[in-house]
Amino acid sequence: MTVTPPRAEHTTATPAPSRSDAPDPGGRTTFVSRGFLARAAFVTVVLSLAGAVLGLGRDQALAHLFGAGRETDAFLVAWTVPEFAATLLIEDGLAFALVPAFSAVVARRAHGDTGDPGDPVRALVRGTLPQLVLAFSVASALLVWGAPYLVEVLAPGLPDPRLAIDCTRLTGTCVLTFGLAGYCSAVLRAHRRFVAPAAIYVAYNTALITAMFVLGGRWGVRAAAIGVAVGGALMVVAQLPSVVRQLRRRKAATAPEAAEAAEAATTDTTDTTEALDPGDPAGDPAAGRHAMNLALLLTVLLFALCRQSQVLIERFLASTLPAGAISHLNYAQKVAQMPMVLALMLCTVTFPVVSQALAEGDTERARDRVERDLRAVSCVVLLGTAAVVACAPQLVHVLFQRGAFTAQDTAATAAVMRVYALGLLGHALVGALVRSYFSAGRPTWYPVAAMTAGIVATACLGAWTVGSWGVLGIAAANAAGITLTALILLHGMGTRGVPIRTRSLLAAMGRPLRAAVAACGAGAFAASLVDSPALGLTVGGTAVTVLFLLLAGTPGGQGLTPALRTVTRRLPHARFR
Repeated sequence: MTVTPPRAEHTTATPAPSRSDAPDPGGRTTFVSRGFLARAAFVTVVLSLAGAVLGLGRDQALAHLFGAGRETDAFLVAWTVPEFAATLLIEDGLAFALVPAFSAVVARRAHGDTGDPGDPVRALVRGTLPQLVLAFSVASALLVWGAPYLVEVLAPGLPDPRLAIDCTRLTGTCVLTFGLAGYCSAVLRAHRRFVAPAAIYVAYNTALITAMFVLGGRWGVRAAAIGVAVGGALMVVAQLPSVVRQLRRRKAATAPEAAEAAEAATTDTTDTTEALDPGDPAGDPAAGRHAMNLALLLTVLLFALCRQSQVLIERFLASTLPAGAISHLNYAQKVAQMPMVLALMLCTVTFPVVSQALAEGDTERARDRVERDLRAVSCVVLLGTAAVVACAPQLVHVLFQRGAFTAQDTAATAAVMRVYALGLLGHALVGALVRSYFSAGRPTWYPVAAMTAGIVATACLGAWTVGSWGVLGIAAANAAGITLTALILLHGMGTRGVPIRTRSLLAAMGRPLRAAVAACGAGAFAASLVDSPALGLTVGGTAVTVLFLLLAGTPGGQGLTPALRTVTRRLPHARFR
């Protein structure tokens, strides 16, 4: 997620001590030890990875039960709704608007400045939740009512849209449940409670998998859509007890908690908007909803929407191809994106360091951190790309070829995966670079313009190649479009983002790029020597990893270890429940 602290002129808290064990006036430590923070972060990462693994299991269940035909294509058209809802309501937009406001009133509560309305946190809930619930409910109702029109726009080439319409009506409820889940996540993150928000995708994907196996025999692929509806509700249920505990708190916090909350209001790691000043003499907790930098929020939302529209273009074009094309694209992307997801975890962890450096005017430190992160991300992604391209047939066979997913589906999905993987470096660089553009807490339209250029290129190339290359043309257009966006973002970093040394960075990325090409060839050759797909995947993956590390060095040496060391020094105290 893109994260940015409020601008320096809006901060009121005293700067945090540089030592992780510095005492506060009350005699207790304001910051946790590195070991505790590492253990707490480990728990959060484990839950996030568990959700990702269950997401892969969800795709395996979908392939096993329904294969890659008309039914799966129809569900994946309806699946567009929860994909967009998750991006805007859980992962990006809603958090950008709510976390700063809640961080501010949590700081006011911690200082004992409850003001006339009583508890400021509950006052802010009363001032925002009813309106948002109404908005989410109306949006869900409109999606249910307008499902036929939405399916016609998203996939006009579907031979029988009725199944897609039924699935869309079921998944349309996720706007309400995802919105409430995102609201709960914002409340908990502002209170420095991270485990429950990290666990929501475990609950969500568990519900999807269970629904497909329990109801699939009777309801077909509609069972997956039912799973989306139930899983969205479980996202809320998983967080509700923790939210209720925080809202029931009445007394002012102790001195360490006050310092922690004040730090949260000024350097919160999950917002991109300006926080309400805890010392605002107006003392109106509900005013937090008016303290948002709307221009910044608008640019972030437009960027997220623009990037997510790649999925719309791909499914729109694939709907004109034979049945199964949308499914092959979906399976290929979900697996190929795993290296990118793992690589971007580094940027998520180190982003507060960049934000704090810019807020303090230390451009040199911010530049050094961004350059290290980009080198580490490129190493991880290039290693993953080499493995995916080299062992795609074996990987797809091991993961999906069972039940209704045939050998022909394996061959088609593996071919798409290899082409799509050519854009993984571009996808990872875009995800890493856009954080730097928004790190200064100012609205900037450059990332939106760069993403728009990439989307236009994807649409034009896809429309041009889909007739002759089919689904491979769509995957190639995706890779070309996102690579163009990454190059535009790199070009603008010097004047609009963190001023990195682009030429030296590209030169440093040349070595792992050459290593990836060599490792890919060796891995593909090694995998082809073995008949067993599982053994071939093991042999090929091992060959890719060993040769890449020999030629390029370890990704951790490029910046992963220093990044984690910096984070344990800088991040404020957090509780994990």
